[in-house]
Order: sequence, then structure tokens, then C-alpha cells
Amino acid sequence: MVAAVAANCVIGVDLGGTKLLVGVVDESLGVLHRIQTSSDSGDTTGLLDRLGEMVDEAIEAAPGEVLGVGFGVAGILDTKAGMIAASPHLPLAGVPFEALMGERLGVPIAVDNDGNTSMLAEWLHGAAKGASDAVMLTVGTGIGGGIVANGAQVRGSSGGGAEFGHMVVEQDGEQCSCGGHGHYEWYASGDAIGRAGERLAATSPGSALAEAAAEGREVTGALVTELAHDGDEASIKAIVQVGKRLGQGMVSIANIFNPQLIVVGGGAIAAGDLLLDPAREIVAREALASLGENVSIVPAEFGADAGVIGAATLAFEQLGQG
Repeated sequence: MVAAVAANCVIGVDLGGTKLLVGVVDESLGVLHRIQTSSDSGDTTGLLDRLGEMVDEAIEAAPGEVLGVGFGVAGILDTKAGMIAASPHLPLAGVPFEALMGERLGVPIAVDNDGNTSMLAEWLHGAAKGASDAVMLTVGTGIGGGIVANGAQVRGSSGGGAEFGHMVVEQDGEQCSCGGHGHYEWYASGDAIGRAGERLAATSPGSALAEAAAEGREVTGALVTELAHDGDEASIKAIVQVGKRLGQGMVSIANIFNPQLIVVGGGAIAAGDLLLDPAREIVAREALASLGENVSIVPAEFGADAGVIGAATLAFEQLGQG
């Protein structure tokens, strides 16, 4: 049994705006080995060097021959130019990532946007399995996405489609990390939960959130979520506020794509129905008749390993092994 698993391994790489997670993944999508660090590695060279070291380490840890490496990258791909056109959270803009990493690693590789890889895994194996029309939102540092329409994945004319995080939802709103203003991810991402938590910590004396801030703890989306699950009312309020903003963007998605499902993944999904129920209420109230009624808003199936499993699924599919 060990030999069968060993003969069908790939390396899945989740290169996100906050974390870098590398995993050895078998054909049943089991993650056999994980390596994780911050994706803040300084400049482009530092990030690529660290990434190469982690993949090499994963290949060494694999129980047999590795078929290739799949990368899910938080950036806008330009497949015609063979580069990452933009990457608001990583120093990869203008980088011919696939060529550089292929040369660096010396093994077959496959590269796509991390929202697309997550959508691929959820569509083929997870929460959207069997759906002909579905949308994925990866809600973490920012918001990424993926689209399945009429039974096929949609990536746009140059490979950079489904960037839902950069829809304008607030005219002349706050400046996004990409330089634009009023973008969806500023108001509805995991980082947005942290910002809402900071505001409420300052106006909710006696709350666990205020106490944590007073102790010098960084008010992040993860901390707010932890305290919300413990019953802290200020933290719950922060998540509900962001959930409503998440729902506002979903209204446009439901109206434009008419999907059967909107699958929500990424780190922020740890908040569960505290985040999704307010979004569902907004969609039910604001989406056009029949469009809002016929879409289900569901959590992704693969949890914390979704990025790695998505990247591994891409590798299996493109290498003809999936």
C-alpha cells in the first residue's frame, strides 16, 4: 500500500498573501507532509529562493517519486505573456514565475491563480462536485475567486479572470493594497475582520476583544474569530459586519453568474456560519428574484489544506494523472 501511494505523489504549493504552505499530496488527496512559513520573505529573489528550498524539502520527504509540482499563486496570471501580471500581496508582479520555478526545480510544474486551483479542487472533489455552474470565493488576506460555467472552468481571455476581490463596491472608498479604491476585499476579507475588530475593541470596554487589545495582542481576523467562537459579543459583531459586506458582493455574483453554488474558502471560513449567515441574509434580500433563491452559499470542503489540495489537483490534472 505504501508503494502505491509513493508512486502517485505531487507537491502542492499554496502561495498566499500571508502564508506559504507546501505539501506532499497523494492521489487520494491525502496530505502526507506539510511545510509552512510566512510568505513575507522580503524581495522577489528571497521569496523564490525560500519557495525553492521548501519544495526541495518536500520532495525529499516524499515517500517515492514526485510526478511534479502544482502552484496556486495569489496573483493575476497573464498566460499569453507567461508571467504574473499583478500580485498585490506578493513581490511577483512582472515575474515569469513558471519559467523561473521550472528551471529552479527541474521537475514538471503547473501554475494557476490560487482561487482557480481551489475552485478546481472543490469542483472535482469537494463542495461543488457535480455542479455545472459554481463560483468560489477564497476569503483570506484578500479575496480570490474561481468560476465554473456550463461545466467548464472559466479563466478569462488572458488567464486573469475571477478577481472578485477587486470589484468596486464603494465609490471613492478606502484604498486597496492594489492601489485602487473601494474594492470588495478591503471590506469583506479576513483582514477586514481584523480591522472591524480593532474598531470595536476601541468602543467596547469590558469585552474580551478590548481586553486582548489592551494586553498588546494584535487584533487579527484569526483572533476575532477565536473570541467570537468563545461568545464575545464585540467579536461576533465584527464578524457579522464583515459577513454583511461579503453578502453584498455575493449579490452581484449571483445576479451575474446565476450559479448553483457560491463556495467560500480561505482562512476566514473558520468563522463558519457567524460569517456566512449574514451573507446569506443579504443575498436572499437583495439578489434578483429566482437568482438569490436558487443559489446555495456553502463552506469549502477542504479546510486549512484547501490551497495545497487545489494546487495538487492542478498538478494531477495537467500532468494527466488526475
